[in-house]
Amino acid sequence: MFWTLELASHLEDAPWPATKDELIDYAIRSGAPIEVVENLQELEDDGEIYEGLEDIWPDYPSQDDFFFNEDEY
Repeated sequence: MFWTLELASHLEDAPWPATKDELIDYAIRSGAPIEVVENLQELEDDGEIYEGLEDIWPDYPSQDDFFFNEDEY
C-alpha cells in the first residue's frame, strides 16, 4: 500500500466514519484513481470502522504539519 497526498486527497470528502467497503464504493463512485481503490482493498477487513484518513494512513499530514501563517496574507 502506497499513499501520497494526491491519492489521499480523493478521500477527504468521504462519508466518515466508514467501513472498508463503504470507502471502496465511495472511491469508485467519485472517480478516484485505481490506485486509491487498490490501496483500500489492501486494508485488513475485520469490520473496523475508520474515523478518518489518519486511521488509514497514520502519516497523513494534518493542518498543524504545515507552517503557513494565514495572518501574514
